[in-house]
Amino acid sequence: MKPIIAEGDEADTERTRSVRWALASLSLTMLLPSLGTSIANVALPSLAQAFDAAFQDVQWIVLAYLLAITTSIVSVGRLGDTIGRRRLLLMGILLFTLASVLCGLAPTLWTLFAARALQGLGAAIMMALTMAFVGETVPTARTGSAMGLLGTMSAIGTALGPSLGGVLIAGFGWPAIFLINAPLGLLTFVLAYRHLPVESSRENTDRAGFDIAGTLLLALTLSAYALAMTIGHGRFGPLNAALLLAAAFGAGFFVFIEARTTSPLIRLAAFRNPVMGASLTINALVSTVMMATLVVAPFYLSRSLGLDEALVGIVMSIGPVISTLSGVPAGRLVDRLGAPFMVITGLAAMAAGSIALTVLPGIAGYIAAIAILTPGYQLFQAGNNTTVMMDVRPEQRGVISGMLNLSRNLGLITGASLMGAVFALASATSEATIADPEAVASGMRTTFAVAAALIAAALALAARTYLRRRALEIG
Repeated sequence: MKPIIAEGDEADTERTRSVRWALASLSLTMLLPSLGTSIANVALPSLAQAFDAAFQDVQWIVLAYLLAITTSIVSVGRLGDTIGRRRLLLMGILLFTLASVLCGLAPTLWTLFAARALQGLGAAIMMALTMAFVGETVPTARTGSAMGLLGTMSAIGTALGPSLGGVLIAGFGWPAIFLINAPLGLLTFVLAYRHLPVESSRENTDRAGFDIAGTLLLALTLSAYALAMTIGHGRFGPLNAALLLAAAFGAGFFVFIEARTTSPLIRLAAFRNPVMGASLTINALVSTVMMATLVVAPFYLSRSLGLDEALVGIVMSIGPVISTLSGVPAGRLVDRLGAPFMVITGLAAMAAGSIALTVLPGIAGYIAAIAILTPGYQLFQAGNNTTVMMDVRPEQRGVISGMLNLSRNLGLITGASLMGAVFALASATSEATIADPEAVASGMRTTFAVAAALIAAALALAARTYLRRRALEIG
């Protein structure tokens, strides 16, 4: 009996080691895209000076990346389900790495825009397929912990970007913020190649064809929406309205096409599942609110509280640091207490944090509110991602993971425009950098009152979905 036990223990140890290395590679594929977003923001002043360009022009270095992710993330998830997720993920890592080198060597601003769009496409592949691999590499009982770990890595990338970018720019110049991704990307590729599971040839041949028409139509529709939300620099004019109208028509036509194609990009029947539709909607609402902390907080901290740039940066990093520390515990709570319950708990904490931002004064009040809001966000993310991905069929994991990321990105874009517009309207100014401190504080309170209302709506939807699901289980 002893040799049998020893062999079993050895097999368990080997499986545990394999899962850990797979999670290490997935963690890096989650970290690099978020680092690619946050590290570029800190370089915008340097890039404006290097290319002798206006700030509005260099903003497209960030927008090109975000637009590429938003418009392609569902399509690449579906493509992964079709040709094989491991193969496409490896291609995405290589594309991200190569595009990062092209960004660092870009001789003109337009070349940099194009390279950033390619980098965003690579990032979309990495983001869309990372969560899909959790179901193939991690036991079901540990899914929540894995999702919490991935959320932590995303937060680390977001938190690390500004400080790492500042050091690299000061020491080596702006190209270094892109070239740093070359060794990191190669390390990620090696780990993924060695430790992610190889899909069987039968699994690949059983998959349906790729929906080219739906892919192109969705990309055009999302491009129109994203541009409507971002051009004009906070002003909503006729062009924004035309693009938004085009996006609405495109969405309707997309639904029409998908209902009639044999191999749709998105199976509309999935949205008849109330859990799926509710989870994606809530994900977008939550992302809209989280974006408000990035859009509004810098002006509040500098204008109303009088902090200098260094202190603003330190205070702004508190949220990502808390996210980093709370991600893994949030995942473990999901495994222990159940994903639906933790979604509701996280949303309740976010609602409390949003309300706290409207009533607690001073820097201590701001930090206390963020300390409530951010762990709530991590609880929601771990619980929501687990809820969605746990019951998905293997051949749909890529596209559903892409849908989760799409809803998040649409929320971020909407938050940047909508919450920014609310803040500008409530502050009664179009230029927050010179606005009266009390006006900025008033704008802050109004913005997060709206944010609290959005989270309350999300909480009501989550509670309704949870109660309906419980009733079906009991019935």
